[in-house]
Amino acid sequence: MDFNPWLMILIIFSINVVYVAFLTIRMILTLKGYRYSAAMVSMVETVIYIVGLGLVLDNLDQIQNLIAYAIGFGTGVIVGSKIEEKLALGYITVNVITSEVDQLLPAKLREKGYGVTDWIANGMEGGRQSMQILTPRKMELQLYATIQELDPKAFIIAYEPKTIHGGFWVKQVRKGKLFK
Repeated sequence: MDFNPWLMILIIFSINVVYVAFLTIRMILTLKGYRYSAAMVSMVETVIYIVGLGLVLDNLDQIQNLIAYAIGFGTGVIVGSKIEEKLALGYITVNVITSEVDQLLPAKLREKGYGVTDWIANGMEGGRQSMQILTPRKMELQLYATIQELDPKAFIIAYEPKTIHGGFWVKQVRKGKLFK
């Protein structure tokens, strides 16, 4: 096949962006425990990979094809990461320590559908309210904005829980009753 060199560069670049985006998504699906979805993505990923690599290997004498492959790979990592951000799979746990004890803050967060466990804590400068909040990752930024709005001085730490079991919140998620 004789392609225009610029068209070949564009094809190789595009194929690699798509391939690496699929690779990134597959890895994230695997890490999040979505094995069957990851397996389906990997089948498509493999076909795209073989086609792209084949084009480069068939034209190894053209350095621009190798460069397009490498740039496409890097761009694919960015695209895959952006797609994963939009998918926002899984849940996060957010620990919040307020600047002072405020019994209304946990109630306001519960009203919005967040699973909140709160307790009184002591900090360097006295009484604080400590909260542990569980939310779908899709609601993460909205939760941060709500917390900042209610207590701009709040100290926030977030992490992804590996296992979630029990509690009212899990039951509500299964029933689809949160965040409506």
